[in-house]
Amino acid sequence: MDTLESNFLAALDQVLGKPSPFIPLHEPEFGGREREFLNHCIDSTFVSSVGQYVDQFEAQLAEFTGAKAAIAVVNGTAALHIALLLAGVTPGDEVLVPALSFVATANAVAHCGAIPHFVDSEFSTLGLDPLALQNYLERIAQVTPQGLINKLTQRRIAAIIPMHTYGHPVSLGPLLHVAKHYQLPVIEDAAESLGSTYQGTHTGTLGLAGILSFNGNKIITTGGGGAILTNHQDLANQAKHLTTTAKQPHRWEFFHDHVGWNYRLPNLNAALGCAQLMELPMFLEKKRQLAQAYQDIFKEIEGINFIHAPENCLSNYWLNTIQLTQPSREIRDRLLTIANDAGFQCRPTWTLLHRLPMYTHCPRAPLPVAEQLEVSLINLPSSPKLVTGLRD
Repeated sequence: MDTLESNFLAALDQVLGKPSPFIPLHEPEFGGREREFLNHCIDSTFVSSVGQYVDQFEAQLAEFTGAKAAIAVVNGTAALHIALLLAGVTPGDEVLVPALSFVATANAVAHCGAIPHFVDSEFSTLGLDPLALQNYLERIAQVTPQGLINKLTQRRIAAIIPMHTYGHPVSLGPLLHVAKHYQLPVIEDAAESLGSTYQGTHTGTLGLAGILSFNGNKIITTGGGGAILTNHQDLANQAKHLTTTAKQPHRWEFFHDHVGWNYRLPNLNAALGCAQLMELPMFLEKKRQLAQAYQDIFKEIEGINFIHAPENCLSNYWLNTIQLTQPSREIRDRLLTIANDAGFQCRPTWTLLHRLPMYTHCPRAPLPVAEQLEVSLINLPSSPKLVTGLRD
């Protein structure tokens, strides 16, 4: 074992202690009123998409994030799908997507019949690079009466999806400036960033709409689940209507005025979410304590940088992440092997989206930063329960 490998393993030991026998990457924590709320929901018999917990969960999400409206749905991908449709994305359009993202970001575009157009990231945020995007659009795009047209494909570029990678906010100010110049709606993929803020404003609330995920590995969970955030009430009303099979309200008639989707979050899941939201401030504090412990230990290790919150931002540190100073798939995989063999579940970042078989044909910008990040990022165990004693 070389020096970097032994130092990496020693750092994990010092922060996390010895695994007995295994420390997962991220697992949910149920120490609040989850059972109480679930039992109350079951006793009420309202366990599907109608019930008090759905309304309560949406109201609490809006209050916590500062959004004017939150619409709870079955998962983050469904939320992004509907948000893109309401932003005007149509079949055959292109949507600008970071190549470094979870596959759901591109899948939601494909569900609209549109085409992901992959763009580069920046080292400081791990998210979409506004300057690289601006320079790229100046070369390949043209503003026309029909919208922004990709001169290479003759397709309309219809929207931008920045994704807040591992909870770290994207450079939203410069990005929104680029989007305004090209008259492109911004749909924030904030699936990983509940509790993160950009210059004091919660992620997911600065664009036309944003989305959240409450999958089992997120900072709070509803088992499965997601939400659309927006400050536009008309869009919120449309989102709720379309995700409820586009059924017109009536005491008994079933009349639907649009092709809709059965995407509403069940009351049972929302009950779990309401209890989890009560614990969220504690989860955030624990995760930031864990991030600080990682940052303190890794600053002493040559060859590794800890990814911290961008300037003037607050990150939820959903997944704590290190970056090799010298990108190397071989070294990255060696570190992953020794960590997992020792009982610490670590993982690489995602395979870049343009390398996946269903997206190899899609247009893309030069991706020099994303390609370096792909072979240099490692996610570390990040569960809130890894920090003890805070509740006391």
